[in-house]
Amino acid sequence: MNRKTFDRSVIAASIIAASAAGFVYFGKPGLATASAVPLPSPPQAVATAVPGVAVATDFSGIVDRYGPAVVNISIIGKSRQTPAVTEDPRLDPNDPFSQFFRYFGPQFPRMPRGGAIVRGQGSGFIISPDGIILTNAHVVDGAQEVTVKLTDRREFKAKVLGADPQTDVAVIRIDAKNLPVVKIGDPAASKVGEPVLAIGSPYGFESSATAGIISAKSRALPEDTYVPFIQTDVAVNPGNSGGPLFNLKGEVIGINSQIYSQTGGYQGLSFAIPIDVATRVQEQLVKHGKVTHGRLGVSIQEVTQALADSFGLSTVKGALVSSVEKGSPAERAGVEPGDVIVHFNGRDINQSADLPALVGSIAPGTTAKLDVIRKGTPKTLTVTVGEMKGTNLAQRDNSDQQQGRLGLAVRPLERGEQREAGVPGGLLVEDVTGPAAKSGIQPGDIVLSVNGAPVTSVEQLRSMVGKAGKHVALLVKRDTATIFVPIELG
Repeated sequence: MNRKTFDRSVIAASIIAASAAGFVYFGKPGLATASAVPLPSPPQAVATAVPGVAVATDFSGIVDRYGPAVVNISIIGKSRQTPAVTEDPRLDPNDPFSQFFRYFGPQFPRMPRGGAIVRGQGSGFIISPDGIILTNAHVVDGAQEVTVKLTDRREFKAKVLGADPQTDVAVIRIDAKNLPVVKIGDPAASKVGEPVLAIGSPYGFESSATAGIISAKSRALPEDTYVPFIQTDVAVNPGNSGGPLFNLKGEVIGINSQIYSQTGGYQGLSFAIPIDVATRVQEQLVKHGKVTHGRLGVSIQEVTQALADSFGLSTVKGALVSSVEKGSPAERAGVEPGDVIVHFNGRDINQSADLPALVGSIAPGTTAKLDVIRKGTPKTLTVTVGEMKGTNLAQRDNSDQQQGRLGLAVRPLERGEQREAGVPGGLLVEDVTGPAAKSGIQPGDIVLSVNGAPVTSVEQLRSMVGKAGKHVALLVKRDTATIFVPIELG
């Protein structure tokens, strides 16, 4: 199976001063302050309609007006000794844990000893007359010197005001006046199928424009738990990172950040950070030089039709809680595995990706309301949002149970096994066939509950499955991860 990777398209062509070329991340630079030139009334993309013929969109007006506000970012840094990149686990796509497949960035070669010089390129865009520029955090990660080049060929040393790896947003500043700026739009008003335009420096080709459509909204990607990405089919390649995504009105609605690729180059799937997420981060970085994110301390997963049937939900929406961290704000609020969170502070949670973005944008210490469905019954919980101290990833997960309708051979965990796994009970999967195997459960998985009810014995499991309808949801632990696995019973 070909490896699939998410590439943060950080640089055009990374050149390592001694030998091989490869992609690298960079970091913090030099100094700066700036000013800018406001632009006249915004242009809009033009489409010429021909009866019975598809309409072509003309973005030239947007490129002419706002292209000068898009900058090329060059980075110089020293190489860091890094271990060889590990291979991805070749997970079966039918394995439910594969939805948490490993996050892969650009492949880093081993750098020569002695701190060889590395160079790279990315993109950014000016958002204020005093030289404030938005880009990706991974573009400036590790840089010792950052240079910003404008479309008129002027170059400025830039100062990194701050970077937030959680959202992959960075703010840099240059010391210049009367700079062109972009206009900020509203990503929430954008629609799937709407034409969009990207401007950047793919592979070092400065001021390149590419266009496409919005393919989807609120995409959740591995590790990027706080960003509801805008998915497009706009051609984005290394060097486009940090550049703007424009709508038809010439407004920036996103920052181009990642691609999904098997080759390291564009393959039709590009992802942009919504600009409202970026501007919230920018405000904190400019004021405080750092960003705080709220956290609940739960692992969540998407509600599918099978899971909705298993939990007796009338609609297929919300974020299903698969585990609750001990001592976390969620545990103190009374959140339990199996709860389906449908509202956070009055905001709808239609899909699981909505929740992290809302929680991450709220200030730690804020009291919020959680509306959950627990075993078919609506409940409202009050939670005091905590602060995210570091990256907390969803991990691989899953699977369980006995023979018969499930196709599982299980046994109770011994006390030593319980201590090692960190669980108070559960059943160890020894063999798997039929519906359970089809759902991706494997020998060695631990079954913790059935439709939200804890299970500790084979007899209990058999009884609960016997009373179930056409679907059952097993809470399964594999390694350090837990996830609900929906099974269509035989």
